[in-house]
Amino acid sequence: MQNDEVIWQVLRHKHCSFMSKITAGIFCRNPYNLTGVCNRSSCPLANSRYATIRDHDGVFYLYMKTIERAHMPNKLWERIKLPRNYEKALEIIDKNLMYWPKFLVHKAKQRLTKMTQMRIRMRKLALKTREKIMTTPRKEMKRESRREEKALTAAALERNIEKELVERVQKGTYGDDIYNYYKEEMYAKVLEQIESEGKEVEFEKEDEIEYVEWDGADEEEEDMEDYIAPSTEGSDQDDDESDDDESEKVVVDRKRGRADSKYSLKKQEKDAKKKKGRVLVEVEHDETDRRQKAII
Repeated sequence: MQNDEVIWQVLRHKHCSFMSKITAGIFCRNPYNLTGVCNRSSCPLANSRYATIRDHDGVFYLYMKTIERAHMPNKLWERIKLPRNYEKALEIIDKNLMYWPKFLVHKAKQRLTKMTQMRIRMRKLALKTREKIMTTPRKEMKRESRREEKALTAAALERNIEKELVERVQKGTYGDDIYNYYKEEMYAKVLEQIESEGKEVEFEKEDEIEYVEWDGADEEEEDMEDYIAPSTEGSDQDDDESDDDESEKVVVDRKRGRADSKYSLKKQEKDAKKKKGRVLVEVEHDETDRRQKAII
């Protein structure tokens, strides 16, 4: 069986991990301590009968410890949820701590009032907009400043080297055979020539779009050529070639004269049909060596 007095003597005079000594006094860091002060009546370890109030995510709970559960550490503390209403919470404390020491009842009520006031202030502060103080990272700022200085020095060095090289080239220290150096005027002329050539190429690449009136004469001529065919196999090749040449000339003339009037186009089409309609036919007789020619 545990003895509270022996426990207190060990904790007070020898060693306690929750004890914190400062100039203002001796305090206790145990989360179950009711007052926060390290003394005999407020120590949660040296009292087998103890009660306190704790906060879990804005919800208050009443914790009670009795000597009957001392042999069960997992069930040592009994927890009761307290309502948000302050008066109802006080009633629950009075009901559950009816026969307990008056010191514990008074301190539990006092702790409840302080915690409710703290919760009200937290809500008010959350609604207000306040300035947030941010710390400046000194190491990063120093590192960036060093990098900027190094970059500036490197850029200045490159510029000086470039100027020195240009001056030496202009003076002719390296000679004319080592490199190809041209004056600014020649360089500007070359650029102008390249730009003019590029513009000409762009103009040539542009597509020319023309809108032409539809003529159905080509289709009609093709249909007539399919219908009209030589009736015999003995027709001369010279006549066919002459007819083809004439038809090609007529087609070419008609294509060139698209801008002419409709009357002239119709006239040309009629002439072409008359020329195409003439077919030369030769007839041979076996008995006599006479040949008869007829033009249809």
